[in-house]
Amino acid sequence: MRINSIGSYLCGDQRGIAALEFGLAIPVLLVLITGLTEVGMAGFEAMQVKDAAEAGALYASQHPADLTGIQNAVVTATGTTGITATPAPTSFCGCPGATGITVGNCTTVCPNGDAQGNYVRVNASLTHSKILAFAGFADPQVLTGVSTLRVP
Repeated sequence: MRINSIGSYLCGDQRGIAALEFGLAIPVLLVLITGLTEVGMAGFEAMQVKDAAEAGALYASQHPADLTGIQNAVVTATGTTGITATPAPTSFCGCPGATGITVGNCTTVCPNGDAQGNYVRVNASLTHSKILAFAGFADPQVLTGVSTLRVP
């Protein structure tokens, strides 16, 4: 056999090339799909936690002294299991400012001369476990949501 005939013999038969390419590409595709699923699930759960904190704040706007009811509103706000009102809702007095609310003692006045306002802080959290463990990422990861509301 001459060299030309060996080269044409090896390069001429292309049966099975598509199966080989698919076999090489499928691990990359599976890693991409797993990563996208993980990001999507974490994003969805983060939105659920924030919605639960906002639902607790909505309940607090109507019942500011019912801290147990606020906790129940947080836990039952979404269909996601595992959401907790941790740390528990708190009621406090304070003065609003550019960097947030400065906690006070309910008897003094704010720097601008106004009386201190009454606030309720509602917290929600959820422990998110990953599909696959990735190096450098903590597992499990705690997702949190906080909502602070001025009440009458």
